[in-house]
Amino acid sequence: MSITNLREELDKIKRASLYRELTPITPAGPTHGYIGGRKAVLFCTNNYLGLTHHPQVVEASIRATERFGTGAGASRLICGHSHLYEELETALARFKGAEKALVFSSGYTANIGVISALVGRNDLVFSDRLVHASIIDACILSRAEKRPFPHNDMNFLKNLLHSEKAKGRRLIVTEGVFSMEGDVAPLKELVNISAQHSCLLMVDDAHGTGVMGEGGHGTANSLGVADKIDIHTGTLSKAIGSVGGFVAGSCDLIAYLINKARPFIYTTALPPGIIAAATAAIKLLETEPSLIERLRSNIHFLREILTSGGFNLLPGKTPIIPIPVGDERKALNISQTLLEKGGIYIPAIRPPSVPAGGAMLRLTVSAAHLRAELEKTAMLLIELCRKDRIYP
Repeated sequence: MSITNLREELDKIKRASLYRELTPITPAGPTHGYIGGRKAVLFCTNNYLGLTHHPQVVEASIRATERFGTGAGASRLICGHSHLYEELETALARFKGAEKALVFSSGYTANIGVISALVGRNDLVFSDRLVHASIIDACILSRAEKRPFPHNDMNFLKNLLHSEKAKGRRLIVTEGVFSMEGDVAPLKELVNISAQHSCLLMVDDAHGTGVMGEGGHGTANSLGVADKIDIHTGTLSKAIGSVGGFVAGSCDLIAYLINKARPFIYTTALPPGIIAAATAAIKLLETEPSLIERLRSNIHFLREILTSGGFNLLPGKTPIIPIPVGDERKALNISQTLLEKGGIYIPAIRPPSVPAGGAMLRLTVSAAHLRAELEKTAMLLIELCRKDRIYP
């Protein structure tokens, strides 16, 4: 392959309205940033509780950085492990109702590490078709046989499990809150199915941790099955307002991953300030329930306006509100007009993040959004979608 071939491929991407570029954004708070010199309200951040700018979280990060420096200097099994990790993992295990927890450098590497360590040749992985790319990539890297099932289709999964036999392990993988659609997995059914068929059950709750359940303990908590999930994974970079991923489960699971998960073994430990920020955020979730109450109130408020304006939204109570557009060019045009006319930034979601012809505007709501911002965004969306005849 030559550079010319790459240019030809890029031209094809551009003609299909699928070309992507980095947009420089200068942060100006948890839900605002400067784009091209103009301040915009962000409806694309996963900063669901606004904790990236909470004074206690910021102060914890500063103190840890001043005391322990900007980097860990090595992987955790060499000399990168510290009491800060101990504090964070103890807090995470308690928060998820598990025996132990293990922190990775990102949610992506947590999923890669868990799946590639637990399954391999002669094993089977059954995964929802809409799971995150990190889970798809992890299944490929594991070399296990992959058996995807249609989104939240439990009858299809049952038939798969009846027909597919494996000499080794069988693992069912789903998300708690799905990142594109914002809907929730039927975890009660999945718990029963996994038990009936002797499967391990893994739930990636990246978008549910800090948002769903009592005190933000997660989607499994909200459905009363947290203690029935074999493997909880998630991220510290969304509602928790920091960086990193985690796994929570039994003591044996965590010990096994420390010894077998390559992304954990061979990655430099996170900086002290990052770890301290995450620990402070979890403490806030346990002591300030008003954070989650404000988020849920904002979600309800925005959904009410959009529904009254004619949008046929998927039922739900999560911060992710997808607005299906279909055509990639229309989605790009609406996104650009929102920014130019209203100072509202909602990037168009296009393939491969969604299927071909499934372009959408994906709104994410934060506790830090103001009511006036929610109302302005909803009204402009209604106007533009009516103009393009996307909704009546």
